[in-house]
Formats: sequence, structure tokens, C-alpha cells
Amino acid sequence: MKNTDIKLARFDKDYLISWLELFAKEPVLKIECILLKGDASDRNYYRAKYALKSSPEISRSVIIMQLAQLETEPDFNCVQKFLRNLDIPVPDIFHFDAKHGLLFLMDCGDTHLADQITEEPEKTVLWYQQAIDIIVAFHIRATDTITPDSPAHSLFFDEEKLMWEMDFMLEHYVQGMLMSALTKDEMNKVRKALRVLCKTLSNEDRVFTHRDYHSRNIMIHNGKLKVIDFQDARMGPCQYDLVSLLKDSYVVLNESERSELLEYYIECMEQSGRKIIRESFYKIFEWMSLQRNLKAIGTFAYQHKVLGNDRYLQYIEPTLDYLRQALANRRDLEFLSPALNSAIPTLNAN
Repeated sequence: MKNTDIKLARFDKDYLISWLELFAKEPVLKIECILLKGDASDRNYYRAKYALKSSPEISRSVIIMQLAQLETEPDFNCVQKFLRNLDIPVPDIFHFDAKHGLLFLMDCGDTHLADQITEEPEKTVLWYQQAIDIIVAFHIRATDTITPDSPAHSLFFDEEKLMWEMDFMLEHYVQGMLMSALTKDEMNKVRKALRVLCKTLSNEDRVFTHRDYHSRNIMIHNGKLKVIDFQDARMGPCQYDLVSLLKDSYVVLNESERSELLEYYIECMEQSGRKIIRESFYKIFEWMSLQRNLKAIGTFAYQHKVLGNDRYLQYIEPTLDYLRQALANRRDLEFLSPALNSAIPTLNAN
């Protein structure tokens, strides 16, 4: 491990060798551990590469997730077990060390869905259909079988949670990054308009949602999808995961692809006996896209202003474009335009 990594880690090389030999039931010949670049997460991820005495020519690896704080039963473990029992593709957990707050996970490689479609743009819709198949599993199998012992069962995208995310965006993007000169009364008008948005969304029927289902939380492993970063799952509108995937800050689909994929989702749900009223479905999709993408901008601004991480600044403009599109596409969102334009003047830019 590099010296800079050791300062962050709650383990050392000897600890890793000891655990790997216990896990593999044979000696470890060599080991290398590197800190991985996470995606706006408060957890640290490491990849340990090693070889075993019986097969020194074979390179093996395991991912070590270091939790932000020590927990006896992390939500990640509970949600992983729940999803795996439903045959939803998530990484295996090999071991949990509660004392050190470490999870040893299957290594799903380095290829995200975002990378895959860059390599195979002609297969974009096919890959995304597979990702939507998993959303359908969330919305049907997971929703129908979730029990009170699952952390997601008692967490909701209710008005309070959705509005908290809007206040977070106002604090870190509008006030922190844009240095807004809005008066208290003007800011209250912005919050009042956003609360109408959040209240409307909170009244929608709720299903199991991943909560952060975008192209960097879907890995391609041995030619198949694996879902990661699901520990914050909660109940919310069915459009939430769809917005996360199809109006993703990291991958911008064209309108034709997005429309085709939304219809694919509707058809899958209808084939499973779920009735979808298209008019209201598409309305809430656009309303949800406003809230979700405002929330994403708040996260990017927080990373920049508070954590000094500038790598997400490049994604603010494409995310603003999603806001412009939603406001232009839906007359029933016109009530938000004055408030958002006063808070985010660049929304008027073309």
C-alpha cells in the first residue's frame, strides 16, 4: 500500500494477508493494495490484488469497502442480502469485519455502464434495456416482498426528504457556489415553489428504489450487469430510478433513446400486470427529473465548495440542460420557472 493510502485505511498489509490466507485456506505469495477513486461517496474503496501458492500465475482480487463509521449491521449488508435472495445481480459479500468497519466484496472490475456504451455506442439501447430489467425487478419483486426488517422499508422519498435535498442544493449551489444575492423573502419564494414540487412527488405511490441508479453504479462483469452502491435504497416514486438512469449527469442519451427506453419500461410493467397511465406517468417523470437533477447539482457543488473536489464541475452544465428541458416540455411546471430562474440565472442560458 502507498503511504498516502495507509493514513486512510483501518488495516495494513499484514491484516490483509492474514484474512486472505484464512479465506483461501492457503498461503498468499504476494499482495498489492490500492485506493480506488469513489463516486462522491463517504466510504473508501480498496482493491487488493494477490496470488496464491497453489496457482502463482493467476492474479486474484477482492474489493474492500471501508465504511465511513463503524456499524454492527450496515445497511449495505441488509440490502445486499435482500436483493441477492431475489436474484437481483449484486456483488457477493465474502466477509464483514465489524470491529474495523470493513466489507470484503466481489471485485466487479472497472467497467461501468458508462464505459461500456462508449465502447459500444451501437448497443446503447440493448445495455440500457438490461438495466431497466433490473429496475422492473426493484419495482415488482423487491416492492412485493420487502419486509419491515429491511432498512429500505421505513425510508421514504417523502416531502421532508425531498425538500431537504432542495435545501441542500440551495445552500451549496445557489448560495455557496453561485454566491446568490437573493433576499430572505426571495429565497422563501423559491423554497415555496420547490415545496409544491416535493409535495406532489411525495404523494405518488411508492416502490422499492435504488436511490442512485446511474451509469456509474452499474458495472459490467463477465458480460453481465452488476448493481453497486445500493445501501441507501428507499421507497419512492417509480420514476425516481428511471430519472437517475435516463437523465444521468454522466451519460446523456438522445431523446429517441430515452423515449424508447421509457416505453420499454412501461411495456415490461404492463406485461407483469401493472397498469400504467401514460399521461400521469410522463408528467411525474418530468417533475421527478427536476427534483433529482437539482439534487445532483447540489451534490456536485458540495463536492467542489466543501470537499475541494472539482471533478464533478463538468457535469453541472449537462444537468442544467435537463432542467431546461423539463421546464420547456411541461406547461404544468411553468410555476417553477420564475423561482428557479431567480435562483439559478444560468438556466436562461441556451
